[in-house]
Amino acid sequence: MAVHYTERVVDREIGILSHEIAALSIEGAKAVGKTSTALRIARTVHRLDDEAARAVAAADPSRLLQGATPILIDEWQRLPSSWDLVRRAVDERSPGPGSFILTGSASPHADAPIHSGAGRIVTVRMRPMSLAERNLQPPAVGLGELLSGERPTVAGETPLRIADYAHEITASGFPGLRGLRGRALRAQLDGYVDRIVEREIPALGVATRNPAALRRWLAAYAAASSTTASFEAIRDAATGGTDEKPAKATVRPYRDALERLWVLDPVPAWLPTRNRLRRLAAAPKHQLVDPALAARLLGVDAAALLDASTSGSARHRDAPLLGALFEALVTLDVRVYAQASEARVGHLRTAGGEREVDLIVERADGRVVAIEVKMTGSVDDADVRHLRWLRERLGDDLLDAVVITCGPAAYRRPDGVAVIPAGLLGP
Repeated sequence: MAVHYTERVVDREIGILSHEIAALSIEGAKAVGKTSTALRIARTVHRLDDEAARAVAAADPSRLLQGATPILIDEWQRLPSSWDLVRRAVDERSPGPGSFILTGSASPHADAPIHSGAGRIVTVRMRPMSLAERNLQPPAVGLGELLSGERPTVAGETPLRIADYAHEITASGFPGLRGLRGRALRAQLDGYVDRIVEREIPALGVATRNPAALRRWLAAYAAASSTTASFEAIRDAATGGTDEKPAKATVRPYRDALERLWVLDPVPAWLPTRNRLRRLAAAPKHQLVDPALAARLLGVDAAALLDASTSGSARHRDAPLLGALFEALVTLDVRVYAQASEARVGHLRTAGGEREVDLIVERADGRVVAIEVKMTGSVDDADVRHLRWLRERLGDDLLDAVVITCGPAAYRRPDGVAVIPAGLLGP
């Protein structure tokens, strides 16, 4: 029986690049769907996560270059020399477009003895499924349109409400977990964390002498989702009620390894170079690769985030956490859609914290779309004050200003700020 494949936003990018470029590397955390996507176009497959296949390739690396193209080298980081093998093949043989596809679930260490591949191997980032990819409903407003600077019409309605978003936060964007519920979903998410702690991090050469301490640090990081909390504060929160605090020298290798595995997916600070903004903070905003992992590490599911009232409406049991994880979900969406438009995503925070904008989507020319994320069904002047402040500072460099909500309708306010429910935003 054929396995159903869900179309991904990144598919178009991969298709365009593979028609022009000899070697393409699809990178991202485990389970985001890299292999399934690559298998759709590969004609020869070498799976290096298979120990026997890896042993054969190590004994005779040239086998990796043999076969009908495109040739897929899956989990190339298991045999790091495979990267240089492909790079040299591109240099020496001048193969045609779409000859090689590499997929990797870990980036090489900065000190790894491999060539960067710059100019030979183009990398494409893949993340968990966005709301648009989950096929909840067709998007009504595209981020690409907002980035055009044309101030597109913003309209559309959605039946999705905060309870639906709470479900999507905890349901996971990993394709293989879609459709799982309850105990089965919890077991899969727990297994994902176990694999990272017990297998993937040691495979990078980082000893996990105290797995329980690493899990506590991950939970503390999850609790800091959508914040710029210092790593010292996260380390303090990871004590687990004990007086013993993990040493910086212990935590730093864990953090580096988790970033190399793309389990940590921090949003960098936006530091513009051509405007009058000053005193901007440079700390990243913390996010895990999938909000469902954050929720599971914190022991909450949708029912724990929402408490149904007797009238049937949902009221917030833990509004700060729900708000942080809703922002994490929107951040995942925006990053997927921004990549389709060759745009970068950051966040803005002044050094004193007086002004913050949750997400800044920047085109190559430096012009931006500013996005605030509000877990509300309606938007008032207080919700857009930072966007209006930024508009005054940037002028024409601000292409559009947006508030993403959990409300029922998309529209433009009289001041021009676009209000868009999360479920209606697409690429």
